[in-house]
Formats: sequence, C-alpha cells, structure tokens
Amino acid sequence: MSASLHDRSWPRPRARIGLIVPSVNTLTEPQFNRYAPPGVTFHVSRTRIHLDKTLGQQTPEILAAAELLADARCDLILYHCTGMSMGSGRAAEQQLVQDIARIGGRPAASTATAIVTAMHVLGIGNVVLNSPYEQAMNDLERSFLAEADITVLADRALALPVPDGMCGATPDVWVETTVALARDDAEAYFVSCTNIQAIDAIAELEAKLGKPVVTSNQAALWYALRRCGIKDDIPALGRLFRHDLPQAQRQAAA
Repeated sequence: MSASLHDRSWPRPRARIGLIVPSVNTLTEPQFNRYAPPGVTFHVSRTRIHLDKTLGQQTPEILAAAELLADARCDLILYHCTGMSMGSGRAAEQQLVQDIARIGGRPAASTATAIVTAMHVLGIGNVVLNSPYEQAMNDLERSFLAEADITVLADRALALPVPDGMCGATPDVWVETTVALARDDAEAYFVSCTNIQAIDAIAELEAKLGKPVVTSNQAALWYALRRCGIKDDIPALGRLFRHDLPQAQRQAAA
C-alpha cells in the first residue's frame, strides 16, 4: 500500500536564497538559476527604485519585501541592487542590512556587502570600474568603495537606457568596453549592475586581462552560496569561486 499523503515529505533544498530586486530587473533570476549548483532555490520580492530618495527613505518598502521572504523561510535575504546599496554610503548600507535581519528574523546582506567581501577575499586594493550607469552613479560607487579601502583607478559610465539598453547589451559589449580600460596597475576589474549580461563575460575577461573580474550578480551569488555553507566551484564565474568567506562571515544553512 502506498504511503498516505501525510507521510510524504517535501525534500528541503540545500539553500533557499531570498532576493529583493528592483522592479525592472529581468536578468538576475535567469542568471542565478542558470549558474547555481543543484538544490539551491531562489525566491524574489520586488521594490521600485526611487533615484530621488536615499536608501534610508526607501527602507520601509524594502523591509516590507523582506518580511515576505521571511515567510518563505529563506536562509538568507539579500537586497540586490548595486547602485542603491552603495549610493548612500557604507553606514546606510550596513544599517539596511541590520534592519532586514531584524525585521525578517533571517541572516541578511546586500549586493554591496557581497562585492566588498569578494574584493577583500581576493586581496584587491584597487579596481577599474565599468558600468551601464550615468557618471553620477559611478561617482557614488567610487565613494562607497573608498570607504571600504578599495581605490577606483579609472571608470567608465556607458549611460545605457534603463532598462532595455542595460539588459540588451550583450556579453561582447562588456568584454570590449572592459578590455578597453585595461591598465597594468589595476589589480582587478569591477563590472557593476545587477541587470546586465556581464556575468556571461567573466571567463573571457579574466583570460584576456589576466586579473580577477568581479560583477554584481557573480559576487552576490558567490556570497549567498557561501553564507549558506555551499562551497561549490563554478569555473565559468572566475577566480572568485575558488574562495570561501572569511571565518567570521560563514554561516551554515538553517
């Protein structure tokens, strides 16, 4: 006789990762699902980005999204927008992460957390920045990284239209524009934004440049997996995935 429905259990995934993404973001989910190791699931809430408001002013909307992800028993809740998580400075970003953890009752992080941690793990003290943003956003990211003891040696802001210009720029665009910024004194290259196809260019860029390449989605995926105790290497995503988190930041999946 077959077991009753009450006797059947749903196998728990290796990790449930909760993401709070901008409402216009259409690339993070397919990229994470494509590259993540088996047994990892992603659960997404969305918020609108208000460029005329500070991160603190947008916190209530972000926390409402975090509460929904907490209901899904996510092992980690990550606020996943590079520009907004960096744009109001490091203290505001760290406060947001603390607020998400408090309201959601779950471990929390942001894209900025992931990027800075990735750069520190790789031993990076300076980078060249490439992005689809307007120059004003690059300037804010420069300031944020400086607070984390990372110097931006040079940058390029492509000023692509939102969102289609950002999404539509192929991996070849990111290879061409990043290689054009190559310089001997750069320790690494940072391609910023969660809603671009740069993650698919990492392997080629590292081969051409001979230096580590960090992108927003790559760093966020790496950080989320490692925080959940998942140490799988993903060779297509570059040198970063050969590394674990610092001991102080490791946390096994709940």
